[in-house]
Amino acid sequence: MARWLLPEGISDVLPQEARRLEQMRRALLDLFARCGYELVIPPLLEYVDSLLTGAGADLDLRTFKLIDQMSGRMMGLRADTTPQVARIDAHILNRPGVVRLCYASQVLHARPLHPLASREPFQVGAELYGHAGLAADAEVLRLAALALGTVGVAGARFDLGHTGVLRALLAADAAAHRRTDDIVAALSSKDGAALEAAIEGLSAAARDGLRTLLMLHGSGDVLAQARRELPSHPDIAAALDELDQLARLAGVADLSFDLADLHGYRYHTGITFAAYLPGLPGAALRGGRYDDIGRAFGRARPATGFSIDLRDLTRVDTNGDIRAILAPPGADAALSALIARLRDSGETVVQQLARDEVPDSHRFDREIRLVAGAWQVVPRGG
Repeated sequence: MARWLLPEGISDVLPQEARRLEQMRRALLDLFARCGYELVIPPLLEYVDSLLTGAGADLDLRTFKLIDQMSGRMMGLRADTTPQVARIDAHILNRPGVVRLCYASQVLHARPLHPLASREPFQVGAELYGHAGLAADAEVLRLAALALGTVGVAGARFDLGHTGVLRALLAADAAAHRRTDDIVAALSSKDGAALEAAIEGLSAAARDGLRTLLMLHGSGDVLAQARRELPSHPDIAAALDELDQLARLAGVADLSFDLADLHGYRYHTGITFAAYLPGLPGAALRGGRYDDIGRAFGRARPATGFSIDLRDLTRVDTNGDIRAILAPPGADAALSALIARLRDSGETVVQQLARDEVPDSHRFDREIRLVAGAWQVVPRGG
């Protein structure tokens, strides 16, 4: 095997992608800071009994595990940053009231989320702790939409869901709980045949409700359809009311509903949302409510938040090639001073090492020339 081959799903981040990723990381962390979210940087690995607290079987399967030679205990490389941030909020910071935190770091997946996904995503996210009301969900959803706009992504469609609807349907049939994973997988993938296999033998009411749930995705009419066709249940009515109120509070432009999108069902406790972009196979952003996540760390806290994989977003053409200025070689003092001023102002200036050198790393639309005895920036080729 060639020594330069990397494991499947692992790849180098080459200059163009790295530049876009870093630009987005900086822009998002600046946005979060302006909105009052404080940056935390959890460790890459920690003991699995902390790392996987409340995370569910799905995250367990995606977590690389190893034995700590110092303690003999099992450790894990984080596959998701949210449980770590919850630990920081509940056990380390231990602040009263609302806490807003954000993060930007790589995670590692033993299994990719989908066939085209990297196993080394770069995860950026924001989390809000300490407020159980819809105002918190609306703030986080607005911030998620603003985050995509900040990095130049257009055409995002947000889907809202709510885990409370499925929980109420499953509660009507004790046997359904033993098939929860199969039912969730079928609903999330919109696989009618798989759903029929998963619900075989359940009560007629449970089967009818789950079949209806499979079809409940689309525009604002979905909530009205859900009220008409789903069983009458106070928890279902409450969930639909929350979705209706959040859609009006958030003010997100392209918003629809998908009550069958139940990714992270065992982790989320209420409202969920996902953003989809043209050209990407899965959700570009996922979030939602995950109350009581800090209970295992000694302090149960309501919580809501979202995360984005920047490796996915680098596949979306946002800003194109970076514009740059080509400078001639030499150590002329006036030339060096002009290059320094341009760089201080935010321009990218690449100085040639020799006259015939033109790097192919940037789009040089301007160059520095000596015009009438003075160094000036002029259009390249003009």
